[in-house]
Amino acid sequence: MEREQAHRIRQDLNQKMVFLSGPRQVGKSHLARTLSVGFEKPVYLNWDNAEDRKIMLAQAWSVQTDFLVLDEIHKMEGWKNFLKGIWDTRPPQMRLLVTGSARLETFRQSGDSLAGRFWHHRLLPLTPAETTWAGLHQSLEHHLIRGGFPEPWLTNLPQDAQRWRRQYQDGLIREDVLSFENIHQLKSMSLLVELLRQRVASPISYQSLSEDLGISPNTVKHYLEILEALYIIFKVHPHHHNIARALTQQPKVYFFDTGLVPDDGAALENLTALALLKELYRREDQDGLPRTLRYLRTKEGQECDFVVVEEEIPRLMVEVKTSERTLSANLVYFHEKYGLPGVQVVADLRREEHRLGLKVVQALPWLEALPDLDWTTPLAQTPKN
Repeated sequence: MEREQAHRIRQDLNQKMVFLSGPRQVGKSHLARTLSVGFEKPVYLNWDNAEDRKIMLAQAWSVQTDFLVLDEIHKMEGWKNFLKGIWDTRPPQMRLLVTGSARLETFRQSGDSLAGRFWHHRLLPLTPAETTWAGLHQSLEHHLIRGGFPEPWLTNLPQDAQRWRRQYQDGLIREDVLSFENIHQLKSMSLLVELLRQRVASPISYQSLSEDLGISPNTVKHYLEILEALYIIFKVHPHHHNIARALTQQPKVYFFDTGLVPDDGAALENLTALALLKELYRREDQDGLPRTLRYLRTKEGQECDFVVVEEEIPRLMVEVKTSERTLSANLVYFHEKYGLPGVQVVADLRREEHRLGLKVVQALPWLEALPDLDWTTPLAQTPKN
């Protein structure tokens, strides 16, 4: 299947080099091959391949190359200067795509800045909105169990999806983490991932995790940063008008692979978080406006699962339920106090309800229609956490 972002990336390739980042096996190489259609002399090179690495270092591709893909190039020492030199001396017909299974923006090696020379796109797992766009409709259960990585999502055999996930999870820890940084306590990292799987959708405590793992809170925080940089997890922080204060409060952790979440309720919240994050990334990559996914929580304990924040202005609350048909009391509280529109997405729902700027909707159709959602109505005032 062609990914939804392909058209926009084609347009951006005509202006600048394009950075395409995302989790391993999310479909970046497949998308690169899709984008190569229409070029006469495309070249794909992967830093992890010894022969390709030699070609990269020698810049030995043909001068007639019209589409050059450099995969995992951020693993090269001085990669930013390398790319700058290629871009500034490229032949006029050449388009350049740089891909990687880590967040390219997190790498801060010394060297000249690439500012002004690239557009950035983030490719995330399949969500109901994208599969619907592609004409592939599946049940909510399918999305929850299979996750959004193309191979397990598309396979007809459930056992093949399970085999893929086991190998994928093992490879993430043993290969990606070790290649990212020399970590001696590999067992602690593996156990941390298992603990996080059980705590999806709940605020996490670095102190509590450190006690469970027998390592320091700072080490736990560092390990989480690595898992986040490798697109294994993403954090959702509580919203606060002071950004620094929000970052010091307990975040919630979600997985890019929803299939790793064992609890049905937490899996639905994880899928919703991923779908919202992906939509925020899509809009931000297109118009440049900063957007963030956060959650709401007061000192008294009222909490809303998610709030969409655009340019530091809260726009929309989202509460996730598996079967609750009445409006969440917390959703009503935040709406009445701050005037913020909200939606409660429910997995098992017979009839939708709309009242006073709040909606109770069926989860799957709402997730499928997420790109068409308008959240332009701002919050009247910022909650004080």
